[in-house]
Amino acid sequence: MHFSFVTLFPDLIVPYFSDSIMQRAIKNHLIDIECVNPREFSANKYAKVDDYQIGGGAGLLLEPFALSGAIESIKQRDPYAHFIFLSPCAQSFRQDDAQRLSQKKHIAFVCGRYEGFDERLIELYAHEIFSIGDFILTGGELAALCLCDSISRQISGVLGNAESLAGESYEEFLLEAPNFTKPLNFKNLTIPSEYSKGNHARIRTLKLKAAEAKTRFHRLDLYMRYKQRSKNEK
Repeated sequence: MHFSFVTLFPDLIVPYFSDSIMQRAIKNHLIDIECVNPREFSANKYAKVDDYQIGGGAGLLLEPFALSGAIESIKQRDPYAHFIFLSPCAQSFRQDDAQRLSQKKHIAFVCGRYEGFDERLIELYAHEIFSIGDFILTGGELAALCLCDSISRQISGVLGNAESLAGESYEEFLLEAPNFTKPLNFKNLTIPSEYSKGNHARIRTLKLKAAEAKTRFHRLDLYMRYKQRSKNEK
């Protein structure tokens, strides 16, 4: 899987891939990354890439010429690249999106700055637009890294143990059940005794009930979808 990041700040992207699972994925040739800086496509002698909004409004926008030049440079090398724009006004990225997008060969993340993009860039180039939540960030780089990490985890071989994907949060509309490690008693808090008895069928049942309770408490919206699907399957 090849990931391109269209960003004014490559130094915010590259270090994330110098350690841990993402570093191993690159070393094992499971993923690779590149950063494309719109400043390199600016016609302005000062490499300026922002401009005032037509009609007024606070803040500057990324002007279309430099950004489109960066995007076109990727399209020329790979006409099938899948372009994802990061914007707080978009739909939230979900686990099933990560699973679906992990089947792509090349994803290009377009990272906004300032007050965002000229809307025409989205109309011209975006295959999909995603947000990571109902809040505002300084730029799209953090959001792009979140998506890239989530998608990469779904690629075969990226995780050392493929079973790590099983039972993760948001699978089947449930949050992951609480997990524990030793000691069995920590500051007078104990874990369910069944967890240490080796009855895996019983443990699975307990974990399902715990996941249901956790989801109902933290994410009632997900829990209602889970219950509706369970009802439909009966």
